Amino acid sequence: MSIDLDLQDGIATITINRPERRNALDAEHYRLLSEAWVQVRDDDRIRTAIVTGAGEAAFCAGADIKSFVGGERALSDLWLTQKDSLLNRGLEVWKPVIAAVNGACVGGGMTLMLATDLRVASDSAFFSLAEVRRGIIAANGGTQRIMRQMPYAIAMEMLLLGDRIDAEAAGRWGLVNRVVPRAALMETARDFAERIGRNAPLAVRAAKELAVRGQDMTLAEGLRMEQLVNGILHGSEDTAAAKAAFAEKREPTFRGR
Repeated sequence: MSIDLDLQDGIATITINRPERRNALDAEHYRLLSEAWVQVRDDDRIRTAIVTGAGEAAFCAGADIKSFVGGERALSDLWLTQKDSLLNRGLEVWKPVIAAVNGACVGGGMTLMLATDLRVASDSAFFSLAEVRRGIIAANGGTQRIMRQMPYAIAMEMLLLGDRIDAEAAGRWGLVNRVVPRAALMETARDFAERIGRNAPLAVRAAKELAVRGQDMTLAEGLRMEQLVNGILHGSEDTAAAKAAFAEKREPTFRGR
């Protein structure tokens, strides 16, 4: 039982390794997952990340409710907003993150997936936000991100009815990029990561940050931020490397500088 992080060729693969509990997260696993995201954010060797679940049954079943029942939480904890931050709970990670959804993606598992950038789902995967059936809401971004990522009526159907959708419907509504056989899941996710990794890392991170922050800006503000960031990137070593490679008709080598 753990949160595993494997780093190969600039790709960090985070595996929620608790298959006996459908990869549900108790307080300790939430803490370990937070540490993994911080490493992805801070380790310069990492250019992209893939997050998946161990086993065949589940990507992540969200919070391990049994482990939290009866537990006491100090009211002051509500203002510890940076404690054990997660990708879907305020932690800013500008390196691209790919979800490889291998099964049930429900509750907190789905809010985690909604905070990723690219998603590959196995053809047996399914998705739901059924928190209203337990008297709570889809927190950690569940009620917020789904409204930005799916058509209004479909998002509200998932939030208010708590019904689940299958992988085919998720692909049709644009919730995932690819639906593939289970055997091809990690290969497809890794192909995305490798292709991203061949691009200039500073430009990739800048593109992600501008796209995400732009959702809360006016168009004029977003355009101005683009202009400023692009001006900075033009002076980078990576841009010089790209120009030299183009002139010499070869592939550039980017160093993130």
